[in-house]
Amino acid sequence: MEERSHSSWKENALRVLVVEDEQLLADAVATGLRREAMAVDVVYDGGAALERVGVNDYDVVVLDRDLPVVHGDDVCRQIVGLGLPTRVLMLTAAGDVSDRVEGLELGADDYLPKPFAFTELTARVRALGRRTTAALPPVLERSGIRLDPNRREVTRDGAEVHLAPKEFAVLEVLMRSEGSVVSAEQLLEKAWDENTDPFTNVVRVTVMTLRRKLGEPPVIVTVPGSGYRI
Repeated sequence: MEERSHSSWKENALRVLVVEDEQLLADAVATGLRREAMAVDVVYDGGAALERVGVNDYDVVVLDRDLPVVHGDDVCRQIVGLGLPTRVLMLTAAGDVSDRVEGLELGADDYLPKPFAFTELTARVRALGRRTTAALPPVLERSGIRLDPNRREVTRDGAEVHLAPKEFAVLEVLMRSEGSVVSAEQLLEKAWDENTDPFTNVVRVTVMTLRRKLGEPPVIVTVPGSGYRI
């Protein structure tokens, strides 16, 4: 697998890989997580999952256990064997305690039987995502901005700010960097999925609309040649 480095700066706009061979379910889960301001990639078999994990940094892998090409158990073993900070939430149609125990013994971080409530899946993904980074308060506050990732709420000086999912994700990454500069490439990696054109101006446009919605005085600073910070 291609070797890559993991960034050490504090970030938590989650990047998730959904691995599920039931395509309608996989696409529905991905759509729902994207609405929660997560960057989500989707594959439908275990072989493709290992390829993605080999080249992309994921905070959480939502992994169906019964997969074609490479079984979910083997995918889980390889993720754990790589020593990555990636967390694994295993899905299965089997609800017996013995099945759950076996999945956890493989190295999965959490286990969710089908059928499941999407709200529970989202909560579990967020909880696992928090384990991949240094502990920070669940509600972030900086420069008069208060961001609650779980409630998807943002206020500035007490006034509610309505943000689109990508705007919310970008703001969360910037606030979690705690004043450090975040490059456009880092924002693209954490807030968008792998299908996004790396040469797009979507980061610049999103930051521009985010600045406008947050109001005056501006809190997002552009660092020429480096990126953005709050």
